[in-house]
Amino acid sequence: MAKSILSETPELDYSEASDYFNPEAFTELVENRRSCRLYTDEKIPEDVMNKCLDLALLAPNSSNMQPWEFYWVRSEEKRKLLTSYCLDQPTVKTAAEMIVIVARRDTWKRNSALMLKAFDEQEGKVPDSAILYYKKIAPLAYNQGFLGWFGLVKRIAFNVIAIRKPMVRQPKSIEDMRVWSNKSTALAAENLMLAFRAYGYDTCPIEGLDQRRVRRMLKLPYGKAEVCMAISVGKRGENGIYGPRIRFDRELFVKEV
Repeated sequence: MAKSILSETPELDYSEASDYFNPEAFTELVENRRSCRLYTDEKIPEDVMNKCLDLALLAPNSSNMQPWEFYWVRSEEKRKLLTSYCLDQPTVKTAAEMIVIVARRDTWKRNSALMLKAFDEQEGKVPDSAILYYKKIAPLAYNQGFLGWFGLVKRIAFNVIAIRKPMVRQPKSIEDMRVWSNKSTALAAENLMLAFRAYGYDTCPIEGLDQRRVRRMLKLPYGKAEVCMAISVGKRGENGIYGPRIRFDRELFVKEV
């Protein structure tokens, strides 16, 4: 049953146009995105902030579970704390705005219910396989059980099944769920940074921070959410880019098999 859900094409009465074509604009955008370390004191309009956050939410993600949260740090008190927790880096101290991006490995159940609700409200027939996925397959895949006991059972079962045929083997532990949620969340972070660049602002992704203190500041639930990264945003300062972009030989990373 699970194989048919993943491998068979459902009958749909829905389509979208796919005639957008602008590689030059995208190339220019990607090439102009740099990690900025110093910003001017120019403010960012609130509507631009909100639009870029909305564009981040359009990022592709696993099973449309959207396992992310974006904390726009607007409180002066929290901003001072965050600067300290980011080790007083210049990119944080001079930024017009700061956003903390959080990966949630615990919201899959709520979001599965939201998907089913969206199906109920959607015009046109929703494939039975999609409904079955969120009712049956998603709980099987993402539920790891108390202290990960169900994940251990899945690990054994998946490895036995995989002896005879290809088998999806993750997530089968709480640690796998951490990886799962951070992968999708990082995709949204890239959307956010590209969106700001399109509006003429720069960003810097920050992993050099005290995640525990940031988590406490944001009152995130222990064991269910973690800081994926923080992102500074602002108008690029004169010396905001410390040097030319350095990339190693393509052959080190791109493999043809």
